Amino acid sequence: MEGRCPLRKWSKKRKVLTITLSIFSLFVLGIGIYAYSIYSSVEKTIEKIHEPINRTVSEKRTKEVEFKEQDPISVLILGVDERQNDRGRSDTIIVMTINPTTQSMQMVSIPRDTRTEMIGRGFDDKINHAYAFGGVEMAMDTVENFLDIPIDYFVKVNMEGFKDIVDAVGGVTVNNPFAFDYSGYSFNEGSVQLDGEKALAYSRMRYEDPRGDFGRQDRQKQIIQAVIDEGATISSITKLDDMLNIVGQNVKTNLTLSEMVDIQANYKDARHSLEKLQLTGSGQKINGIYYLIVPEETRLSLSTKLKEHLNMDSTVTKK
Repeated sequence: MEGRCPLRKWSKKRKVLTITLSIFSLFVLGIGIYAYSIYSSVEKTIEKIHEPINRTVSEKRTKEVEFKEQDPISVLILGVDERQNDRGRSDTIIVMTINPTTQSMQMVSIPRDTRTEMIGRGFDDKINHAYAFGGVEMAMDTVENFLDIPIDYFVKVNMEGFKDIVDAVGGVTVNNPFAFDYSGYSFNEGSVQLDGEKALAYSRMRYEDPRGDFGRQDRQKQIIQAVIDEGATISSITKLDDMLNIVGQNVKTNLTLSEMVDIQANYKDARHSLEKLQLTGSGQKINGIYYLIVPEETRLSLSTKLKEHLNMDSTVTKK
């Protein structure tokens, strides 16, 4: 029987859902249209955040992605709490698929405690440990194996920048399903305007949510969509200098500037339709350690849905 993850203290450092997708949206789905007028500033920032990896085309692809042919793509978004002399762990793991033909995106959050095989290590562990063991490459390989889809690109975000991104786009508006108080703020039911501090509090609360952690994930995704929408507006572009500074300090990606411009030119309309998928399971302790066990039928169903969105053969590999 499927259940919820156990409640645990939520760290501000893990509040990167908004940062990651807003950065991706601003640079890949939004800013490109203005790139020529501010090319020099963008180019310097992209050079700073570009992090090439020892990984080319995914083994799950038969050919390289062609942006001009509008091939659907996937992006792994990692929220990482990096410490001095410590790579840290990816406490936020999001996979986003983008299909420009259907003008749609799909997004799934993978709980950090999900038990799966560590590709390159040969044993099962929590999925967020893959980054700690082998960096971005192992994280991509492990998520790719778990979902049985190609992972084409990554965006890695230092989790300190959440509030700055929300403030940089001028705040966001969300539709709150029920009224609640949290962290000194009152959130009324209905339309709510959030600055960075309020957005952090809004997306942290779970104890008063009848759906617990899954309700919190939905509020996080609300903020993601709102930041994407705000980031694509002309009014937000006027604050580009602030955004570039935030990005330069907090983001790494294997996307190049030319790839971002190509994606913007061919994929930007996909941002108007974002489907938020859920990955659920049941909590279980193994040797005294808590894991989220995802039922095989749940994994297969999610993998099939993502494959269809990527225009791939829907056959799913049995794990």
